[in-house]
Amino acid sequence: MFASTPTSKTTPQPQNEPLLPRGYGRLFFLVTVLFFLWAIPNNLNDILIRQFMKSFTLTRFEAGLVQSAFYFGYFLMALPAGLLIKTKGYKAGFLAGLFSFALGCVLFWPAAAAGSYAFFLSALFIVASGLAFLETAANPFIAQLGPAESAERRLNLAQAFNPLGAITGVLIGTRFIFSGVELRPQQVLHLQQAGKYTAYLHHETLRVFAPYLVLGGIVVLWAILIMGARFPATMPSQAGAHGAQARKGSWKLLLQSRTLLFAVVAQFLYVGAQVGTWSYFIPYAQEYTHVSERAAGLLLTGTLVAFGIGRFGSAYLMRWIAPGRMMLAYSAANLLLLAAGILAPGWPGLICILLTSFFMSIMYPTIFSFGLRDAGEFTNIAGSLLVMAILGGAVLTPLMGLVAEFAHSNAIAYLLPAVSYVVIAYFSRYAERKWNV
Repeated sequence: MFASTPTSKTTPQPQNEPLLPRGYGRLFFLVTVLFFLWAIPNNLNDILIRQFMKSFTLTRFEAGLVQSAFYFGYFLMALPAGLLIKTKGYKAGFLAGLFSFALGCVLFWPAAAAGSYAFFLSALFIVASGLAFLETAANPFIAQLGPAESAERRLNLAQAFNPLGAITGVLIGTRFIFSGVELRPQQVLHLQQAGKYTAYLHHETLRVFAPYLVLGGIVVLWAILIMGARFPATMPSQAGAHGAQARKGSWKLLLQSRTLLFAVVAQFLYVGAQVGTWSYFIPYAQEYTHVSERAAGLLLTGTLVAFGIGRFGSAYLMRWIAPGRMMLAYSAANLLLLAAGILAPGWPGLICILLTSFFMSIMYPTIFSFGLRDAGEFTNIAGSLLVMAILGGAVLTPLMGLVAEFAHSNAIAYLLPAVSYVVIAYFSRYAERKWNV
């Protein structure tokens, strides 16, 4: 029932369907801002990894647990989120996510006061649990808010605001979390002998909580706006209309869908590649170019600018270029760029790794939209499974840390994202053949 049924390649893929029906602009705006908001904590994690390595004197592997705690929150809460949305509606999912998001942000204050790394990880888990509800609701909601034929363009456009939030997160972290103080071993020894080193580390830890408190307040404000908005009882279009035969039956039969399972694997590897690339960008920059942590943070912002340009530009180009074909070309480009980053560490390699962000820009929303195509009335559950695939960020990031430690090279660790793009390229080709997209 949910099995993959090939679509004739002679069927043209409409590229000029309207993005939104009339009257849905305000809802599109309210939900699209969520893509901006959840990107901030996602990309503050890259700052936290470096900051916690300093303030808690962690190894790269131990600091990588920041991403593990975060993405396990996504993994564990995505399916409950899908079930809540299916029974109570999208609005309930958005509100549950926003209030959990805000609670996790507030908990950064007692975590900083206690100076507890485990407490921080718990707060991050709660933040991510809220984001799991938001992503599980927002992605299918945007995909279904208009004609199914323009779902990829609509979702890529909404997701284009995600890198703007990512840039904001990194700039906030670079300015307000990084102190700019990087002690040499002799200075550390001097502070230890003077009995001041512990106080220095605690001061560095306290720098973390203020940005999260402000973010929590903004999130509560947006929850109030969502609470006052009217949501449609039925969506204008079903993203799963491509698979009309999948509209009836148990949602457990989704697991028989080759398309969905392939999309989950591709999403798992893509998120791992993206999170790993950005998480180890600052250590790579400092190891091979010897820039300061603040300069490396600004360079990380450059990767997010490239990501944003890719999202907006590619969403526009999808009017003429099929999404599957574009993603296949982008996967090949990233393989070449990562090969250069691995083989030529230094400024040339760093620039190549920076440029991968442009080409990874369309992958998450495009894989997500393809994964929903055969889901029919179980679009929310399929969306949950695709959000659960974000677990790739929790798995690949510490694995990259282990590879870096074993090989004594941050460059070698980028082999894992390179392998991921090979699988994504195969998925792109599969989608292109199945739907002529």
